[in-house]
Amino acid sequence: MSNKYCLIYNFYLHYREGIFVKMDTELGCDFYFGDRLDWAPGIKGMDLNMLRGFKKVLKNIKVFKYFTWQEGSWKLVLKDYKYYILYGDPSYLSNWIILILAKITGKKTYIWTHGLYQDLNWKSKIINYPFYYFATKILLYGDYSKNIMVKRGFKVNKLLCIYNSLDHENMLLLRKKLETSKLFSNFFKNEYPVLIYIGRIQKSKKVEYVLSALSILRSKGVFVNLIVVGEDNENVNLFSIAEKLNLQNYIWMYGPCYNEEILSQLIYNSDVCVSPGNIGLTAMHTLSYGTPAITHSNFKNQMPEFEAIMPGFTGDFFLEDDVDDLVLTIRKWINLDIKLREKIRENCYKVIDERYNPAYQIKIFKSMIYD
Repeated sequence: MSNKYCLIYNFYLHYREGIFVKMDTELGCDFYFGDRLDWAPGIKGMDLNMLRGFKKVLKNIKVFKYFTWQEGSWKLVLKDYKYYILYGDPSYLSNWIILILAKITGKKTYIWTHGLYQDLNWKSKIINYPFYYFATKILLYGDYSKNIMVKRGFKVNKLLCIYNSLDHENMLLLRKKLETSKLFSNFFKNEYPVLIYIGRIQKSKKVEYVLSALSILRSKGVFVNLIVVGEDNENVNLFSIAEKLNLQNYIWMYGPCYNEEILSQLIYNSDVCVSPGNIGLTAMHTLSYGTPAITHSNFKNQMPEFEAIMPGFTGDFFLEDDVDDLVLTIRKWINLDIKLREKIRENCYKVIDERYNPAYQIKIFKSMIYD
């Protein structure tokens, strides 16, 4: 039997390009993707022609409102694959069939999932626990979830932390070209510190908290600029909020941008990234270019990438929904002296280069062969 890897995933969004290309070139992986990109509105899909191992886009069919069936995916367990990497959502009924058939036929399955972030009610346990049981291993985005699952009785050798990544190799090339510029002083016509928010503008991200913090800081004689990079797909209308707070001269609504060279310059020249809601891949993005990140400290409501933020080292946390504490936290991170700012930049690079990158993830995938 071949040692071939087979990935069956729910979407093919562009931010997965780095790891998928690495799986393609180093694992000889075959790829099957669901057809629904509306899972993440405002995020573009990746070019599937980049993958030599791309096989097929599978139709995702809604079943009983809350469940999904990927048409034809269960038949893949009958093919000559040994390792099946599955999107780790138990609402995908076809993945249950794959897990069960693989267990019967002696093939290995790996579910790629967030895992547990808090205690589940009995209904969720009935769905999630058997799903995890049938898998050979569970691939997790971070240690926070792993520790919770170990406390809930999961065997530690069944849990593998694979973390998360963006296109690290390309980012390293861009990083070498970066230098401090007059980008922001030319736009804002001032020399004030610059905060950046990058990502989709959603109500759950609570970006308006940053504007409230800027207004409070201004009342104390502390002036700060903000650049917002991303699409407003939920009608948050940040600029209208900024006008009401008389901050329109201190906010740059840049809009969506997928040009990584431009993004690298915007992030690199910012003082700190602030994501008042959950931070997700924004943490990976901003740390990759040496800019620390601030987000809230209620980890049950966070995305796994918050673990890359270490207080005083690569960023900081504030009390969830507490704008006054956000003000204090921002104030700590603006106007750092040049020597400390460069030290923080190196810290950010170190965290990404050591763990949050496709090369690290590929090591985990390759280690499966020897389990």
